[in-house]
Amino acid sequence: MVNRRHIRVKVMQSVYAFLQSKNDDLDKEEKFLYNSIDKIFDLYALVLYLLVEVRNLEKKHIEISQKKFLATPEELKPNTKFVENQIFQLLSESVSLNKYIETNKLNYWELDNEYVHEILKLTKKSKSYSSYMGSEKSSFQEDKEFVVALFKEIIAPNEKLADYFEDKNISWVDDIPFVNTWVVKTLNQMKTNQSFRLGNLYKNDDDEKFVVDLFRKVVLNHVEFEKEVIDKTPNWDTDRIAEIDMILIKMAICEFLKFPSIPTRVTINEYIEIAKDYSTEKSSFFINGVLDKILKDFTVSKRLDKIGRGLL
Repeated sequence: MVNRRHIRVKVMQSVYAFLQSKNDDLDKEEKFLYNSIDKIFDLYALVLYLLVEVRNLEKKHIEISQKKFLATPEELKPNTKFVENQIFQLLSESVSLNKYIETNKLNYWELDNEYVHEILKLTKKSKSYSSYMGSEKSSFQEDKEFVVALFKEIIAPNEKLADYFEDKNISWVDDIPFVNTWVVKTLNQMKTNQSFRLGNLYKNDDDEKFVVDLFRKVVLNHVEFEKEVIDKTPNWDTDRIAEIDMILIKMAICEFLKFPSIPTRVTINEYIEIAKDYSTEKSSFFINGVLDKILKDFTVSKRLDKIGRGLL
């Protein structure tokens, strides 16, 4: 499921786009924001289904080889350990995964099956595949470890696949690392004799509501929040502050003042980490310094109104 850090990244991107566009159509941008998050689940399902298609392709190869007029003994009695892998089987039989792919018309691997061929080719050349196929033992745990290794070593780092996803949906370029981590976690959590079911995109209703609440409150109060930044950076011309840094600071201020249940330390840590990935080399230090000053000022002036978990 999508976590709050990735939600913050998506909101950051939408705030940036909204402020750059000089548009005042909040509803339109909100729909785009929600859609970009919904599309993360499409990517997640597609990556899981790629594993199914790779397995299905090898199964077809075996069936064709067995029907050869002059099939070799190896072709007549092939090693079927790969196609009988229990993780592949659970994914292939998953009603929720198959229904999601069909309902959302995510027939990418049927239309662009060269990527399935590429992954299978690389898989069969890998040491993990040779080791797995040569092992005489057979267990659910071994099957799981092999599929996780296959994903980490072959699929996740594949640049052609990443370029393909980016061509399909530009917003996926930032989602790929998150989805890869999500897939590995999903595979590791799968259990023997337990059918696989796609989870939910959001952890709960609060997280889904957090998306639009954070976006709206930042946009509607961004001028006020900018004044707070200017007051705490008297030696800095606002033009010298990177736009992404300014947006991240505004988002943090918004969480300080408008989200009573979010601890201030969580807010600061989240935006520092986001800055490391999306802004300049020194941004995380700058943002940390500014937010520390702002937090001290809010604390002294008793502007913070934290409750429950937000008091931690």
